[in-house]
Amino acid sequence: MSIESLRPARRILELPPYIFSELNALKAEAQKRGIELMSLAIGDPDRPTPDAIVRKIQEAAAKPQNHLYSPYEGCLAFRTAVKQWFSGRFGVELDSSTEIVSLIGSKEGIAHFPVAFCNPGDKALFPSPGYPVFETCIRLADGVPVPLPHRPENGFLPELNELEGLLKEHRPKFMILNYPSNPTTAVADRALLEGLVALARRYETIIVYDNAYSEIYYDEKDRPLSILQIPGAKEIAIEFHSLSKSFNMTGWRLGFAVGNPVLVGGLLRAKTNIDSGPVLTVQEAGIFALAHSAELSGEIRQVYAERMRLTLAGLDRLGIEYFRPRATFFIWAKVPGGKPSMAFTKELIERQGLVVTPGIGFGKEGESFFRLALTVPTSRIEQAMERLERYLSKA
Repeated sequence: MSIESLRPARRILELPPYIFSELNALKAEAQKRGIELMSLAIGDPDRPTPDAIVRKIQEAAAKPQNHLYSPYEGCLAFRTAVKQWFSGRFGVELDSSTEIVSLIGSKEGIAHFPVAFCNPGDKALFPSPGYPVFETCIRLADGVPVPLPHRPENGFLPELNELEGLLKEHRPKFMILNYPSNPTTAVADRALLEGLVALARRYETIIVYDNAYSEIYYDEKDRPLSILQIPGAKEIAIEFHSLSKSFNMTGWRLGFAVGNPVLVGGLLRAKTNIDSGPVLTVQEAGIFALAHSAELSGEIRQVYAERMRLTLAGLDRLGIEYFRPRATFFIWAKVPGGKPSMAFTKELIERQGLVVTPGIGFGKEGESFFRLALTVPTSRIEQAMERLERYLSKA
């Protein structure tokens, strides 16, 4: 067999480098030189899944009926729990039969959505800076990704006139939006969401709304909204949620999508031909988690609130500017000294063994910034601030 026959498909070869792969290479090189690493780069909760949820998983695992395939759309009991949670949290009523589909984590659903709705050559907007999977999933479906700039002067939110210009020029099939945002932490208020829905309806563009961080917020009076709370949104929107961050359940892989029944149904049809529904055992535990979300997520928010307070105090002391977070467990900070974000990240690893995520990895508009993840204990955050201070003193 020729070497040419072993080449991956062009869609794979043309993918941009995944930033965490590059970081892993830098980390491996530093470890070879004996540098002790400390990472604030990955958004994977360090605390375990709450005991009450783990007990439910253990109980569910002992039931033979949970050892079978799940229905592709997820079991009705879990979808009913989603319906009840969504009604209580957002005041939006859903049909559990047609407007909810269970997912093996929200990332899986977002990645499969273009498979269902993107024809080769279709254009789609994605946020820049934004979660790298957004651009990647468009490319893998042979679509044409078009960046939607999110700039600091507009609070890392889209400017509606600019968005309308892109909609007129490109006529995208869909646009992916993400508030609260990974990486910037930006939260969209009702007025902006109303503007986004109005434009989407005017230009007949689907809204794919990633709301994975809706429950990691810091003010009960400033809770993130659902796009489906906006009148008319259900006609053109699908929204993705995850239990990963809300309940420290990243490894259990459980999420769901809700919204327009045609969009939910199209996603389900793609899933039916590609994978299966989430593990029944985990869905049973998810029912418990959603029913007790105020208590379980509330305790998790308290942990991140203390870590946030400590980290922001450290950045203030060091004179590092940042975008004040209203949600997520990230901090989006300005690179000190005006260096390129990748160069700054590399120096931090080489000189202090401190790993952060360079903003350029999230898109062109992310340059000059870096992301910190508060997924380490407070003692490690204090050590990270000390390492950052030592770096700055020798810069």
